[in-house]
Amino acid sequence: MKVLIVGSGAREHAIAWKVSASRLEPRILTAPGNAGTAALGTNMDVGAEDLDGLLKLAVEQSVDLTIVGPETPLAAGIVDCFEAEGLRVFGPTRAAARIEASKAFAKQVMEAAGVRTSRARVFHSLRDALAYVETADPPYVVKADGLAAGKGVVMSPGRDEAERALRTMFEERAFGDAGDTVLIEEWMTGQEISVFAFVDGSYVSNMAVACDYKRALDGDLGPNTGGMGSYSPPPFWNAEIETNVRQRILEPVARQMAEMGCPFRGVLYAGIMLTSDGPKVFEFNCRLGDPEAQVVLPRLESDLLEIALAASEGRLSEQTIRWSSDCWVGVVMASDGYPGGYETGFELSGAPPPSDGRIVFHAGTRLQEGKVVTSGGRVVTASARGVTISEARRDAYRLAAEVRFANAYYRTDIANLD
Repeated sequence: MKVLIVGSGAREHAIAWKVSASRLEPRILTAPGNAGTAALGTNMDVGAEDLDGLLKLAVEQSVDLTIVGPETPLAAGIVDCFEAEGLRVFGPTRAAARIEASKAFAKQVMEAAGVRTSRARVFHSLRDALAYVETADPPYVVKADGLAAGKGVVMSPGRDEAERALRTMFEERAFGDAGDTVLIEEWMTGQEISVFAFVDGSYVSNMAVACDYKRALDGDLGPNTGGMGSYSPPPFWNAEIETNVRQRILEPVARQMAEMGCPFRGVLYAGIMLTSDGPKVFEFNCRLGDPEAQVVLPRLESDLLEIALAASEGRLSEQTIRWSSDCWVGVVMASDGYPGGYETGFELSGAPPPSDGRIVFHAGTRLQEGKVVTSGGRVVTASARGVTISEARRDAYRLAAEVRFANAYYRTDIANLD
């Protein structure tokens, strides 16, 4: 069968890599893809946000299933467009993708479902938001309501930081329309985890869990990024937490969305804080995470293509979804200057081919005259397996040391749990 994967990041390379192992022996098209996906199939010169172009491509190529990686086309309604043409597609509809595309909507869903989350106030003007900051006690978390590539959250320990964040969003429009509505939330403390499940209406599959690192620099310093590394599974995850998260968060949210007329179908991603008062949700996403996909998908023992097909046809409950107990660590290698300005076009070398337990997932790369060159901020993720997180971490950093390109940098404390 022919499968179209939408996106160009390391997440999409990980999806393509996992799909390529399917017993269904698919032919893979990736739009637009990167140098890594080019080795698994054919890259198509259509942008991930070009819905008309993607639909035309799927029709002309007689694609049997489309798997959408990034949140932006999902929020724009790519699933609705494809389904209107009778095409199979894996991912939530535009209405369901609001669980990520609007943080205010996510709060409404959680309130209706009785799911514990951080307290929040929603603001549509700078004046009202500033007035609230003057009366409410710090610290605060300031969030752009819409999609901001993982960078629209500003941790604000004091009023000055909160005011700067609000002016950046409302006045400077750093996140465009995504900052037209802003949430000011309770600052929660605890261990952050990312929980992933395949969802089909009210059905929620077995879950996978990861921890990621958002800040650019060691010690969780520097600006927020799309993610600088991750590991899975966390050693502190246990049956009690798993039952709590399933019964009090994921299943109630899935049921609530179905009752609201926007049933979720795809990968539901809950960002959860394990507080002293129990698990609380700080965000939902409507797709696999990046860089979490690079450590979660290698642990998936079931056939990803069969899972995606079943979900697209409303029969996900027929699938048996298994996750290995192996540990995986992924280290993101970025271009110096990311998430700000950076240079591209440098040749990348030293990345070994995928092997059992060691994989370099490409993100900001492209082919140029037969060579792999850098084309983005996050360039690759070096992922490795181990019996323990410590062992996986050691091998992930050994793998990262083999990959070379000019102006490369990466955090040195990913998965350092000692």
